Amino acid sequence: MTRTRTFVLIGVVVALVIAGVGSWYASSAPDGLEATAEEQGFGSTARDSAAADSPLADYTASWIGDDRLSGGLAGVIGVLLVLALTSVLVLLVRRRTSRDDSAPRADARQH
Repeated sequence: MTRTRTFVLIGVVVALVIAGVGSWYASSAPDGLEATAEEQGFGSTARDSAAADSPLADYTASWIGDDRLSGGLAGVIGVLLVLALTSVLVLLVRRRTSRDDSAPRADARQH
């Protein structure tokens, strides 16, 4: 169990470092889909998503003025949100599995 926790902890730290620092070096150029749309002449038909006004839209923290810091913070927040959602999902699955394991089985022979 200690090995698993250590492995997960190291993974989380690596993800946070990559999201926080690695994002500083992300390209500001359009991604492949955007570049292809512009190249083919239909890039101007794109519409904003429903989440375009959200606090973390376009991989930035909208309340931070510095672009590099904003992107890094958005990455860290994203990693933490995914970690929180995954943790809740794992807890729910464990709880259900442990409840199923403790329930008496209908096919068990009674003596």
